[in-house]
Amino acid sequence: MLAFALGLAWLVLGPLALWVVVRGRNPARVGAVLTLALLEAGTIWLNDNRQAAPPVMAVASHVVAAPAPVSCAERIPVPERARMGAHHDSLTLSWAAAPQECGTAKVVLRHKGAKIRVWIHEGPLKGVHSGVRTLPVHVADGTASLRVSLDLPSRPRYLPIDGRSGHKIPSA
Repeated sequence: MLAFALGLAWLVLGPLALWVVVRGRNPARVGAVLTLALLEAGTIWLNDNRQAAPPVMAVASHVVAAPAPVSCAERIPVPERARMGAHHDSLTLSWAAAPQECGTAKVVLRHKGAKIRVWIHEGPLKGVHSGVRTLPVHVADGTASLRVSLDLPSRPRYLPIDGRSGHKIPSA
């Protein structure tokens, strides 16, 4: 209430005091300057008192907590299709997408001769593995896929193999 009264005093007395300072006689000017000084002192005092007041603790809050991010389940996808790039510069692997498919997957490639062994892992990877690449997984029409860039010598044909089972991955 005190802040409201002080604001109202500024609205009424401020312009009046400024008019008296410009147009009034000497004793009225002194009174107008004193009025403006008291209004300013009251504003400073009220501001200091408002900042020193302890915050009021709320019993209930209307702030809604953000939902926890949905994490993907750790899983080991089995590649169902493999497609080599035109110049053997990439390998695209695809598999059936899970309901909570991860946005990235860890991929390890090992090649020996014409065979490329592939291991894919979604979620956190335990242990230390050399040559692990984290790649984005793209999901479309219930199929998840990722593209691995290759730096292999030029051969007429490479054979992608699932590293866990040892079975050939069919070409797309």
